[in-house]
Amino acid sequence: MAEEEKKETVGEEPAAAETVTTEAAEAAEPKKPRAPRKPKEDAAEGADAKPDKPKTEKAPPKAKTAEGEKTEKPAEKTAAGKKEEAPPPQKITPRLKTRYQNEAAPALMKKFEYKSPMQIPRFDKIVVNVGCGDARDNPKILESVVSEITQITGQKAVVTHARKSVANFKVREGMPVGVKVTLRASRMWEFLDRLLNVVLPRVRDFRGINPNAFDGRGNYALGLREQSIFPEIDYDKIDKIRGMDIVICTTAETDEEARELLVQMGAPFARS
Repeated sequence: MAEEEKKETVGEEPAAAETVTTEAAEAAEPKKPRAPRKPKEDAAEGADAKPDKPKTEKAPPKAKTAEGEKTEKPAEKTAAGKKEEAPPPQKITPRLKTRYQNEAAPALMKKFEYKSPMQIPRFDKIVVNVGCGDARDNPKILESVVSEITQITGQKAVVTHARKSVANFKVREGMPVGVKVTLRASRMWEFLDRLLNVVLPRVRDFRGINPNAFDGRGNYALGLREQSIFPEIDYDKIDKIRGMDIVICTTAETDEEARELLVQMGAPFARS
């Protein structure tokens, strides 16, 4: 039995020696450098690569509609690529101005035999004046007068001041004593149209305006006793009845030319 155990042990020793020799040989051999790792893209070569998904564009943020912020609308473009522009507002010419251009001017040109169309008399301006002598005691009266004249003429009235001191009227220099408005262009034509066709026929016992109220240089002055004859004034809101002076300034050189101009416009002159 002892011999058999010795044989087994003797047969096991060379195997251990082999493991030692192999470990020594592996240690003696130089280690080979490891190959660098390939990126994922290279590894994906040869394989069926998945197609890239199309990127979805984000929708533009909606315009805010909160107070104080403006909503931005995309500009509408035509086929040519230009922006559509809104048409400009059409100017409406006053009715009396068209009548002057079509009827009055040719009639005056024929009657007075002018050599040039520039010699035809035309309207320059209309001045509306209201005197307020009681404004020296109560300055608030001017506020009501300014509002009434503004409603009548459609233009902001201006307060006039005294140029001289008058002791008999208890007026000092620079004191507010009235209100005036100077009308030109389209407002002048519109006011003249309402004056001749609406206001004057509403005057009580109206028999026509004075044909002799010219100043010798083609300007005509007209006086009204009440401001309530204008349709813009509410009779219940009037604090006091006040009159006004209306001066129609023209470019006529003589009173005859100015009178004919007003007649062509429809001025109702009284028969003398």
